[in-house]
Amino acid sequence: MSKAPVTSDIDLFADDILVDAYPTFKALRDQAAVVYLPINNLYVLTRYDVIRAALGDPATFSSVKGIGFNPAVNDALQGTSLASDPPIHTQLRATLAANLTPRKLRAIEEQIVGKAEALVRKLVQGGGFEAMDALARAFPLEIVADLIGFTGDVKKNMLRWGQAAMEVIGPMNQRTIENFPIAGELYGWCSQVTANDLVPGSIGRGIFEAMDRGEIPPGSAGHIIHQYLGAGVDTTIASIGNVVALFGRHPEQFERVRQDPSLVPSAFSEVLRYYPVVHAWGRRVTRDVEIEGVLIPEGSQAAVLFGAGNRDERHYANPDVFDVARNPADHLMFGYGPHSCAGQGLARMEGHAVITALARHVRSFRLGDWAKKPTNVTQAFDKLMVHDVVGA
Repeated sequence: MSKAPVTSDIDLFADDILVDAYPTFKALRDQAAVVYLPINNLYVLTRYDVIRAALGDPATFSSVKGIGFNPAVNDALQGTSLASDPPIHTQLRATLAANLTPRKLRAIEEQIVGKAEALVRKLVQGGGFEAMDALARAFPLEIVADLIGFTGDVKKNMLRWGQAAMEVIGPMNQRTIENFPIAGELYGWCSQVTANDLVPGSIGRGIFEAMDRGEIPPGSAGHIIHQYLGAGVDTTIASIGNVVALFGRHPEQFERVRQDPSLVPSAFSEVLRYYPVVHAWGRRVTRDVEIEGVLIPEGSQAAVLFGAGNRDERHYANPDVFDVARNPADHLMFGYGPHSCAGQGLARMEGHAVITALARHVRSFRLGDWAKKPTNVTQAFDKLMVHDVVGA
C-alpha cells in the first residue's frame, strides 16, 4: 500500500530560493526522498540515490515533453536530444558527442589552455577585475564561438540567447515570459541555419555533413547546434564564476591547489558538487512509480534537484564543507545515464584550464562586492568583484 507523499508549501521558483536554495534543499531532503509541491505541481527528488536512479531510468522518467516546467518550452524543444529518449536520443546524441570525444578535444586542448593563460595573465596585471564579465563570460563564449563556427551577429547574440534558452525552461513566470521572445530568436536562427553560415572546418559544419551522410534525421542539424549553445554556454559561465567565488571564500583551498596542481581535476569536481549550476531539471513520469513507498502517478512531472543530491549527507561526508581534495567524481551536475552531459569533457577542459591558470599566475586575491539575481534554472553570480590581486 503506497503512502501519501510528504508535501511542502514552498515555491521552488521563488526569488529568495533561486538566490540561495541550499537551506530549502536541506529542509526538503530532511523531509523525504520525494516531496510534492502543490504550488508548482511537482514531485521533487531530493536525495542522491533517488536522483541517480531516476536519471538512469528514462523509460520511467522521460525527457519527452518533460524537461521544462511549462508546456510551451517542451513543445519548442521537440526534436532535440535534450527532449528525446532512446532510441531517437541515442542517434542525435551520437552526432552531438562525436565532436566532443577525448581525441577530438585533445586537438583543441592547447588552444583552450592558451586562451585561459592569456586571459588570466592580462587580468592579473590590472590588480583587480569583475570576474563574471572579464573571465566567466569572456572565456567560454570565445571557445564555443570558435568551436561551432559562429560569426557576426550570431556571435554577438550568444550570451543573451544562451541565457534566455535556460530561463524559459522554468515555469511560466515573469522571467520566462520576458525571455521567450529572445529564446525565440535562437530557435528561429537554428531552424534556418545552413552549413554556409558556419566557419569551414568547425563542429557546426561537421554536424551538417553528418546530416548529409544520413547519420541524423533531415532537419536535425539546427537542433543539435541549438543544444551546444542553449545548454552549454550559460552553465559553463556559471561554473567558472563559482570557481572564483569559492576560491575567494576559501583561500586555504586555493592555496592547496597552488601548491599541488594535481588537485585541479578534483577541485573542479568539488566546485560542481558544492555549487551545482542547474537549479532544477524536469522529467515526465510515464507510469505509476513508487519511490520509498510514495506513489508518483503516471503523467506527473518530477523535478531533479541536483543541488539537494550533491549535498546529501547520506552520500557525501560533511557535504557542506568545500574540500578540493574530496574528488567527488560521481557528483550529479553532469547528470547520469543516457542523458549525462554530452559536453562534460569540454566543460572539464575549460574549468581545468581556468583553475590551472589562476593557480599558476595568482598568489592571492580578495573578493569584493558580489550579486546574484534570481534566474529560473542556471544558478550563477551576476557580479563578482575581485580586488588586491597579487601575481605569482
